[in-house]
Amino acid sequence: MVDTFIQTGLDIIVFTPESPIENESLKIMALLQSGISRVHLRHPSVSDNDIRAILDNVDKMYYPLISLHDHFSLTKTYPVGGLHLNRRNPVPPHGYTGCLSQSCHTIDEVKQSSGMDYVTLSPIFDSISKPGYRSSFRPADLEKLTASPVPVYALGGVTSENIESLRHYNFAGAALLGAIDWNRISIELKTDIKC
Repeated sequence: MVDTFIQTGLDIIVFTPESPIENESLKIMALLQSGISRVHLRHPSVSDNDIRAILDNVDKMYYPLISLHDHFSLTKTYPVGGLHLNRRNPVPPHGYTGCLSQSCHTIDEVKQSSGMDYVTLSPIFDSISKPGYRSSFRPADLEKLTASPVPVYALGGVTSENIESLRHYNFAGAALLGAIDWNRISIELKTDIKC
């Protein structure tokens, strides 16, 4: 399943579902071992302790490849590789110096994102995870991404059937949410892997 996306040669980021899932820590490590470049830990309605429980079970060598969407205070204890700014958390903690990414929903927001390491733009296609959340981007809008000050990842409705169409625009890669079936991720980890 994930291999189909990796085989495209595009850079792939995966967002976790809203609620924690069984064996999530093992599945995060398996995704990163498979060639996914980064996992965004996105559980807005859980406690810091719930996120700690996930991170405590992820091998520390994977921390640099994990971004948090919430629970930014955990960066004091867990050296995760990034923070993702959004409407709930629009500003990083004072003094934070790691990778910063941001959610964008318009081309204008992308143009104003010069301080970020990368951004996501959504929904590029009709959302899989949020029924009724429809794309409003026309090809002419997406062609404006060539002037983006930072790398842009397509988010929203990206599937194995439409991912190749992202090559027509200036996307750095794709961010996947609804296209990932977390129940089908094998948790057999390789022991000889090095990040």
